[in-house]
Amino acid sequence: MNFDTLALVALVLAAIPCGLFFLNLFIYQPLPRSSRREEASTITSEFQNEPPHLGSYGISVLIPARNEEKNIRATLAAVLANRDAQFEAIVLDDHSTDGTARIVSEFAARDARVRLETAPPLPAAWCGKQHACHVLAGLARHPLLVFIDADVRLAPDALARMAGFMSRSGIALASGVPRQELGTFSERLLLPLIHFVLLGFLPMHAMRRTRWPSMSAGCGQLFIARRDAYEKCGGHSMLRDSLHDGIKLPRAFRRAGFPTDLFDATDLATCRMYQTNAETWRGLGKNATEGLAAPGAIVPMTALLLGGQVLPLVLCAFAPLLSTFGLTLAVAATALAFLPRLVAVAWFQQSLGSALLHPLGVVALLAIQWHALGRTLLGRPAEWKGRSYRPLTNQNPVKTA
Repeated sequence: MNFDTLALVALVLAAIPCGLFFLNLFIYQPLPRSSRREEASTITSEFQNEPPHLGSYGISVLIPARNEEKNIRATLAAVLANRDAQFEAIVLDDHSTDGTARIVSEFAARDARVRLETAPPLPAAWCGKQHACHVLAGLARHPLLVFIDADVRLAPDALARMAGFMSRSGIALASGVPRQELGTFSERLLLPLIHFVLLGFLPMHAMRRTRWPSMSAGCGQLFIARRDAYEKCGGHSMLRDSLHDGIKLPRAFRRAGFPTDLFDATDLATCRMYQTNAETWRGLGKNATEGLAAPGAIVPMTALLLGGQVLPLVLCAFAPLLSTFGLTLAVAATALAFLPRLVAVAWFQQSLGSALLHPLGVVALLAIQWHALGRTLLGRPAEWKGRSYRPLTNQNPVKTA
């Protein structure tokens, strides 16, 4: 294969995710802001069986928390600042060894909407987060369940807008990616790729037209679900041994015949997912083999990402080896590789520096995926939140400590 042919291949591989990214922008939209009267009327008519003393919205905000004393205060304050919604906030203290429970207790003493619960012992073959969410769902009182991580900060109108969307759409489960707050170099380099991979490789038109599990996606930081559908499909009990609820929870709903959807949560919530470079690597790698690093996906995804996002710039660096036509193809491929990332800077409030380092970010992301696959093949456990998860042959983890 000569260099001009490589340039043509690079152009095709860059054009596919670029085109899909822009098509998906018309689908992956922020939730509308409605007037208070309109929103309340819509939700009241949909959830009219809610007990009167709990109000018309009936939202249970469910927060699993394990050693989250640095985050939980701000998270609860943001939840309680929500307006135009009747809700409860339940925090499940998952055997924390820090001040998490004490902080939540202080909130509960001041505000009856807050409840502190203690997680039962973690059963064998359960991931800690999935078990915590499963327990939380059983404690909820309302017909809408909002699962958020303990480091997610909701906007003051987030609950009302999400409830309105669920009422209007008839969707059983919906999710969105919050705006990621970034500190370290690794965060800035890698986390903005979440939107690129989501919008560049998931055909969202097919997601909405079908209920195929393969067309599902979500973000584990923020889910809203109808409680009746959650219970019918089994909810988190169907992914008890998984570390990747972002993919697995929507699949559980779709396998049971329920529709799921995505929305742009950039203006609904913020999240500081990781705090250090090492934590970013471990966090992205812990569930990689259930996503991009799954044995059946990692080779084609590596080819697509390297061929469409890295190869174009490499070819431009070797411009003298290309014909004029080949160089034109390589430049066009490079432009198509960078264009989605540059648009995402404004659209999703991302870092320009991260976009300009896009090829390096792709290489780093793939390095994490291959490292995670190697760890799995060697039978080495993933470590997270002080727990160890041993990989199974089907790539699902089992708790070992």
